[in-house]
Amino acid sequence: MSSATSVIESVIESAIEPVVFRWHEAEITALSPVTPHVRSVRLRCSLAEAYRAGQHVDVRLTAEDGYQAQRSYSIASAQDGSGTLELMIEALPDGEVSGWFSHLAEIGDRVELRGPIGGSFSWDGPDGGPLLLGGGGSGVVPLLAMLRRRAQGWRQIPAALIYSARTRAEAIAVAELERLAEADPNFSLHLATTREPGGKRIDAPLVADALARIGAPGKVFLCGSNRFVAAASDLILAEGVAPGLIRTERFGA
Repeated sequence: MSSATSVIESVIESAIEPVVFRWHEAEITALSPVTPHVRSVRLRCSLAEAYRAGQHVDVRLTAEDGYQAQRSYSIASAQDGSGTLELMIEALPDGEVSGWFSHLAEIGDRVELRGPIGGSFSWDGPDGGPLLLGGGGSGVVPLLAMLRRRAQGWRQIPAALIYSARTRAEAIAVAELERLAEADPNFSLHLATTREPGGKRIDAPLVADALARIGAPGKVFLCGSNRFVAAASDLILAEGVAPGLIRTERFGA
């Protein structure tokens, strides 16, 4: 996943360049399915105590013959003192890195991580809110990290998540998100499934409902494909949200 392209983020990332561009060894400590195509990967690494919710890392694999492949993945976890962090990796057609994690990786295997990356696309409780979050497909992962961080001590901050997935079965962590919405009166989930009977894409009424739940947002984070981010941004701006509040991460063509 590429990092946001704002000037603010570029400045922040330049300031932490010595950390970002050093590779750290990481050991896989747990593997579990999240959806039919997404696998949770828990990694023990020194970076586990040095990131903010919303950031991502580069992952590098090195074969016995020296061949290397790397890809960027958003961090799904919030720091919890365990010395580990969680990635949620979607298996992609012909994906060298995702294919290895999906079919070959085992507990105890070692990889390399570089980061954290993503200065402006990050959030911590003291940053405040209200939070309006929008995720398309696997773009929900960094937003999940923000919500997990919020749950560690900032549930008083209103938050709404607009989440677009092809089907409920492909919606990442949907059960966790629904439990949070049921238990937390300051959080609302707005799920749109695009390829199920009766499903639809995100639209103006859905965005208006999310905003009505939290009031005027103090922070807006959008992550997903170019198409999703463009559509979500247009709908949010149409509701009168100031452009300067919106931070985005985009992936894909």
